Amino acid sequence: MAEEDSAGSRRTTSNVSNQEIKLLIPSHLKFLISNIKNLVPTLLTYENYAIWRLQLYQHFSANGYGEHLTGQAICPPESAALEHNRWTLIDRNLVSTLLSTISPSILPYVITLNTSHDVWLTLERRLQPTNRSRVIQLKNELHQIQMKDRTMQQYLDQIKTIVDNIDAAGSIIDTEDIILYILNGLPTAYNPFKTAIRTSLQPINLDDLYSLLSSEEINLQHQHLKESKQSEAVALFTNRSTNYRGKPNKSRGRSIQHPLPSEQQQVPTDSQNSARNQYPRPQCQICGKSCHSVINC
Repeated sequence: MAEEDSAGSRRTTSNVSNQEIKLLIPSHLKFLISNIKNLVPTLLTYENYAIWRLQLYQHFSANGYGEHLTGQAICPPESAALEHNRWTLIDRNLVSTLLSTISPSILPYVITLNTSHDVWLTLERRLQPTNRSRVIQLKNELHQIQMKDRTMQQYLDQIKTIVDNIDAAGSIIDTEDIILYILNGLPTAYNPFKTAIRTSLQPINLDDLYSLLSSEEINLQHQHLKESKQSEAVALFTNRSTNYRGKPNKSRGRSIQHPLPSEQQQVPTDSQNSARNQYPRPQCQICGKSCHSVINC
């Protein structure tokens, strides 16, 4: 009897040990729990749901737990205690892993849920419409973008940011559409460049377009600088010509200058002429001519 009791005790202990071993967290789940913050460094917000969903699903599936998120992994009945407890242990750890990647503003939506599938489905119902509205808003912003007084680098960086946000929201924009939005936002000075791109028979990628736009910006700046210098030269020449025409001609002025009263020639009056006629003119006794005397001959 003692031997039977001892054997039965050993079997019971062995069964409990086997159950404990089976209820231990699998190594793949341990890896996922330990590295989730490195695998998905950005917390879920209203703006990045699509990229967050894609990253989480990829990492969960790679470790064998993607079906817990989609609901394909069904919880065993309680009658199968071991399988039921094992599934519950894994799924609750998956819920904790999901919650660790969600921002505080969204946590209230899912904090009371019990399974990873419920968390996954609730987030999709809550954030998918918001995500769709954001995509529409970003596409409208891209459609209306203008370069204005920004540099070419700033303009292209802003377009890239919008395109990246649209891609993160789960939508894709064709490369030709991006090129069209870029060209439409350029000022009128780039009209010849836009015509050349639109009429080109060869397709162009975004990297080549960025390089060509940067070169075109430099060319337009040089042209503007050259035109500014020419305008300044013309204005300076015109100003000098105006000042020259406004000054009096010195040589011409001297030819028509009138002498001062003190310098004017004395014109004899009638009374002076009659006085001179009253006295006879002297006559030279040497040469016999009048108008001078012998002393002045």
